[in-house]
Amino acid sequence: MSFESVVKIAVNNWPMFVRGAGMTLLISIIGTIAGLIIGLLVGIIRTIPIPEKGIKRRYLKVINTVLSIYIEFFRGTPMIVQAMVIYYGSAQAFGIRMDPIAAAIFIVSINTGAYMSEIVRGGIISIDRGQFEAAHALGMNHVQTMTNVVLPQVIRNILPATGNEFVINIKDTSVLNVITVTELFFQTKSIAGSTFKFFEPFFVASIIYLVMTFTVTRILRLIEKKMDGPANYIMAGNQMQVERPEDIVRKVQNKDRTKY
Repeated sequence: MSFESVVKIAVNNWPMFVRGAGMTLLISIIGTIAGLIIGLLVGIIRTIPIPEKGIKRRYLKVINTVLSIYIEFFRGTPMIVQAMVIYYGSAQAFGIRMDPIAAAIFIVSINTGAYMSEIVRGGIISIDRGQFEAAHALGMNHVQTMTNVVLPQVIRNILPATGNEFVINIKDTSVLNVITVTELFFQTKSIAGSTFKFFEPFFVASIIYLVMTFTVTRILRLIEKKMDGPANYIMAGNQMQVERPEDIVRKVQNKDRTKY
C-alpha cells in the first residue's frame, strides 16, 4: 500500500464515493430534522402536567405509557436490528415493501426521535419553574407556554446535543447497507469488492466521514455563537449600558493621568 495507490482508488472511483457521501448526508439531514421534530412533540407531551383525577388523567397515562415503550425500545435496540425488523419484517409479516431510501429515512428519524425526546424533556425540566408559573399567571395554557416561553430556551440549550446526534447519524448510516441503501459504506464495499483492495477504499471513506463530521461540527458551533449574540450588549432606551472590561480599565488609567 502506498499513497499513490490511495490516490488512484480515489480518482478512479470518485463518482461512487460522491454518490455514497451524498446519500449519507441526505439520510442524516432529513433523519435528524425529523427526529428533532418528533423529539420536540414527544418531549412536550411527556411534560404535560397530569391532573390528580378525571378522564384527562387516564388519557395522559395511556399516552405516556405508549411513548415510554417507544422510547425504551428504540433506545435499547441497535439501529441495524431496527432496520432489519422494519424493512424485511414488515415485508414478511404485513406484505409492505418499502423503498430502501424511504425506509432508511424512517428508521433514522424514529431512532433519533427516541433519543431527542429525552434530551428535550431534560431541557424542559431544566427551565426554572417560575417561568411556567409566570406564564400560567398571564393566562397561557401548556402549549402557549411551551411555544412562547420554554421552547426558545430549550432549543438553544439542546443545540449541542442535536449536533451530536447529527454526527452520530452520519456514522450510523453505515449500518443501513444491510437493507441495500447505497450510502458511503455500501459504495466503499462495492469498490473494495471490484478492486480486491480493502485498505485503500476504506481509508478514503474514513477521510470522507471525517470531513463530513468535522464540517457539521464547525457549522453547528457557528450557529451556537450566532444564537448567543454579541459578547457585549448595549441596553436599549434609558437603561444602563454595559461596558467592556477594557473600556473600564482605559477610563481608570485616563482618570489617574488627569490627577497629575
